[in-house]
This record gives sequence, C-alpha cells and structure tokens, in this order.
Amino acid sequence: MKSLRHIFLYCLIFFNDASFANEVENSYQKQSLLAVLFKRTSAEYKANTFQIYSSAKRNIDKALADKSWTALLNQKEDYQNLPPAIILDIDETVLDNSEHQVRSIKNGTSYPTGWKEWVSEESAGALPGVKEYLSYADAKGIKIFYVTNRTHDLEEYTRNNIKSLELPLDNDVDVLLMKNEKGWTSDKTSRRDLISKDYRVIQIFGDQLDDFMPLQDTATTINKRKMLIDNHANMWGEKWYMLINPMYGEWEEALYDHCWSCFPEESDRVSQRLKALE
Repeated sequence: MKSLRHIFLYCLIFFNDASFANEVENSYQKQSLLAVLFKRTSAEYKANTFQIYSSAKRNIDKALADKSWTALLNQKEDYQNLPPAIILDIDETVLDNSEHQVRSIKNGTSYPTGWKEWVSEESAGALPGVKEYLSYADAKGIKIFYVTNRTHDLEEYTRNNIKSLELPLDNDVDVLLMKNEKGWTSDKTSRRDLISKDYRVIQIFGDQLDDFMPLQDTATTINKRKMLIDNHANMWGEKWYMLINPMYGEWEEALYDHCWSCFPEESDRVSQRLKALE
C-alpha cells in the first residue's frame, strides 16, 4: 500500500512539473499586447490608415500638375520634367504583419525568431486604403517603388505576397529595393537617391522616420526626433505620410539610445521603458 502511495505521489509531481514546463514564459512579449490589439481590433486604427491613403490620393493630381513638387529633401536639379514616382515602405505601410506579432506573444519569442517563416507564408494582408490609393496612382502613370528593409533573401516571398494582393508591381525596372541588395544598408537614403536620378518623387509613405530622411539624422534622442517633425512641418500630410505603428520601430530604439547591446537582458529594456515615463 505504501509503494502505491509513493507511485501516486510521483505521478502527481511528474505531471504537475510537465504542465509547468509546457507553459510559455512570455511576460516580456506581453508588454506589446495592447499595441498589437490596437492594430488588429480597433476601428480607430483602420480609420487612421484609411484617411492617410485617402488624403494622399486627393493630393496626387495637385502634385502632378505642379512640376516643382517633390517629396525628396535632396531631389536632383532639373527634376521638373522627370516622370513622377512614389516611394513606399512595405511592413506596416503596405503589408500588415501583426499576425507575426501575435505569434511572438503566444510563443514568447522576439524578432528575428519566426520572421523569415512568416514572410515565407506570403500571407500578409494589405493595410486599409492602400490598394485603392495604389490603383489610382498606377492609373495615373506614376511609377511605384517599394523601398524596404526586408533582406534581399526574402525578395521572392515579398514579391509574391504583393502580387497576391493585386497591388501594382512593375517589371520594366526594379521597383522592389531591398536591404542587402546591391550593398544597400538599413539607411534608405542611397535607394531614394537612386530613384531621384530618373524620377520626380511626389509622395513618400512609411512607418518610421528614416523612411523619409537619413538614418544618421533620425537615430538620435527622443526630443531631437520630435524636433525633426517640426523642422519638416510643411511635408507631413501633403508629401510625406506617416503610418502609425505602435508595435515596434525606431521609436523604441530611441528608448535604448539606439544601442540594443547596451541593454542585453529583457529586464534591462523593461527598466529603460519605465525610466522613459519619468
């Protein structure tokens, strides 16, 4: 009888330990829960994104008629008669990757874990309003460039995803410009410069400051980043369009002084986040 009791207690302890072992430690990832829910469930996010693309669409004809109109800070001289183009980031600007964020929360993982697997599924949806906007721009003969920091090894998946959503993707020139392609780094300036040689860029879309200006300017303190908005007040809502992304981005890097290695532990980054509230 005693041995049976021991066996019973052993089984009870074993299965309890197994259940605890199966629990995912995701307290750090849960910090982004409200941000992900805002994007996936709120009517307010949908309205915000839709109004951005609707507003941009209404400005297209004005931009085409005004030959001096350019969305680039360093548009080359004698650009007035160049054919028009627009530049868009991809992630959280054209494609919705919130499902990847959901998986990260559930699995207790952080980028880059699971990112390539998600992209390879080619199943990201389009943001509200972007298809209507791009269709209008395409019909007006505007060249559409996608400038993304997705790495070059993900190009085929990215191209297939864009095509599956029936978004414009020209083949006569390379309009999908990716990180690590032709030596391009995370700074998108060189890719914007390349486009400016042959096109008058009339509008730019992104979810990060460096989608619009050099990374060396945007990788700075929180207050200086806000000052950049004021310095270019005449661009926002007319030539530049910022999509809201509360889930991740350069705004978070600014909390860590753009030095992830300085805060290697998750607890260190949480402390730094709390410090930013002071």
